Amino acid sequence: MAKNYKKTLTACYLGFITQAIAANFAPLLFLKFHSDYHIPLGKIALISTVFFLTQLIVDVLCSYFADRIGYRRCVIASELCSALGLIGLAFLPEFLSDPLAGMIVSVVIYAVGSGLIEVLGSPIVEACPFEHKEAAMSLLHSFYCWGSVGVILLSTVFFAVFGIDSWKWLACIWALIPLYNIYNFATCPIEPLAEDGKGMRVSRLLKVPIFWIAIILMVCAGASELSMAQWASAYAESALGLSKAMGDLAGPCMFAVTMGISRVIFGKYGDRLDLMKFMIGSGCLCLLCYVSASLSDNAVLGLIGCIMCGFSVGIMWPGTISICSGKLPAGGTAMFALLAMAGDLGGAFGPGLVGAITQNAGNDLKKGMLIGCLFPLILIVCLLLLKSMRKGTK
Repeated sequence: MAKNYKKTLTACYLGFITQAIAANFAPLLFLKFHSDYHIPLGKIALISTVFFLTQLIVDVLCSYFADRIGYRRCVIASELCSALGLIGLAFLPEFLSDPLAGMIVSVVIYAVGSGLIEVLGSPIVEACPFEHKEAAMSLLHSFYCWGSVGVILLSTVFFAVFGIDSWKWLACIWALIPLYNIYNFATCPIEPLAEDGKGMRVSRLLKVPIFWIAIILMVCAGASELSMAQWASAYAESALGLSKAMGDLAGPCMFAVTMGISRVIFGKYGDRLDLMKFMIGSGCLCLLCYVSASLSDNAVLGLIGCIMCGFSVGIMWPGTISICSGKLPAGGTAMFALLAMAGDLGGAFGPGLVGAITQNAGNDLKKGMLIGCLFPLILIVCLLLLKSMRKGTK
């Protein structure tokens, strides 16, 4: 019987949506946690820090154990951890004497799930016998964007209808998606990425110059994306005087929409487009967006720069994965894990740098955004270097 790889795609799509739920749901409730559990906002910020730190650790560990355990067991574990973590978020703060400890435990559990699907989703799709791998990879990563938009919009509607006090019910409802997806991953075809099931070791990968360029690209991709995404809401509020709810919709929500559109466009027409040229053009647009957000005196133009930045960064992460997997087909799980780690590292470092510059500049967010120009600029230089290396091999 012919294998149904569409089911594999569906499972990976839902896996990336689950990752978006894990990353975006708790931050919507930070003020609720503050008021209900009397936790200082400074301590609540640990939730995001622990989430990304756990993902980084999982990225590194995954390069060592995923091939030994097997992809199927790992991705099923990712969905189970995501579901248990979301359910735990609803109940553990009440059961433990320290509510924050209950939240942190829950966050660690679903961050493990999020980190696993982040690493394994791409190689699972890469191993499927699709004709246009670059387009399939871009479309896969678009589902993280649509998941982010869905979490923000549907949660906002749910809170408006049932009240924010019903957030625990919503956490359990979101957990149904990874619970259902366990069945998909348990029954869909999953092929080994390398012929013998084992790819290049980390030590061998680190000796390949192209891989180091890809690592820098991923750091810049993560930093370019999250430096703008995490500060977009604050920018919308400070530049246009919007409320928090409207700032979320005009900032990070629209950012995610345009990022998803970019990935869908390449997913649909990727076979007709040159990935390298598309990424260089995206890097130039990203640089222009950061310049617009940081130097423009027109608030609306600055906000457009924030929103369009989502479109410009859309192809950077999946595009880098596609370029690296094309040049290193035997890279295996270690390659995907280290690339994910580099992207997360950029995502953790970039927003922090923007925040530090903003604080040192007297809370001037525009000056903080200006430092963000470095990330797309370095990305463009690395892409031009890769392009010249490709020409040199012809």
